[in-house]
Amino acid sequence: MRIRQVALVAHQLEPVVADLCSVLGVEICFRDEGVGVFGLENALMPVGDTLLEVVSPIRPETSAGRYLDRRGGDAGYMIIIQSEDLEADRRRLDRLGVRIVWETALPDIETIHLHPHDLGGAILSLDVAKPPESWRWAGPDWRSHVRTELTAGIVAAELRTPDAGALARRWSQVLDRPSESSGDDTWTIPLAGSAIRFVADPEGQGFAGFDVIANDRARILDAAKSRGLKTNGNQVHVGGSRITLR
Repeated sequence: MRIRQVALVAHQLEPVVADLCSVLGVEICFRDEGVGVFGLENALMPVGDTLLEVVSPIRPETSAGRYLDRRGGDAGYMIIIQSEDLEADRRRLDRLGVRIVWETALPDIETIHLHPHDLGGAILSLDVAKPPESWRWAGPDWRSHVRTELTAGIVAAELRTPDAGALARRWSQVLDRPSESSGDDTWTIPLAGSAIRFVADPEGQGFAGFDVIANDRARILDAAKSRGLKTNGNQVHVGGSRITLR
């Protein structure tokens, strides 16, 4: 298992996409008309062989719109984990009482979206791609849009919650991967080449940000400052998310 894609949700799609492209040195590879079934529009950008997505509601009364209201603005929204055995995942989810809220099976990819109330922190999707290096959600020619001068991959997702240990244990059960404590109210679930981090935060629960491999940290920070975005040490803030440069 590994993180293959993360999604942010924004009131306005294009300004957030423009900030991400400028700051991270990435470019749009695909806009998926299929997300219209959820009342959304989107844009996807490859970061190495991982994907960064931004979605935005295009009609009232969408789950994404309600999430924006609950979070009080743009925020992290979904984590997509690439799995190896979706049938084993289904059996485990059934034992744990985790509901599947949407699923599809196509010749080259299968996906299940899990009910966020049964998990907490974020919407989680488990996907199996065939072959594993492919990724239908990014469009037919996403590899030609990979730009690695500034960034080379998404390597962690960070969830914040008042009880980080409890949320980490639940995700550990769902993913069937052990969680580890660093002793400072932070827990981590290691995955292949990536990780999910759980940080104690008394202000609430949500998908707070993600980590990227930074090939030119100085240029990334300069680009963020030139666009008037908040920076803090090795972090930049875009679309309501903390992006940690590693």
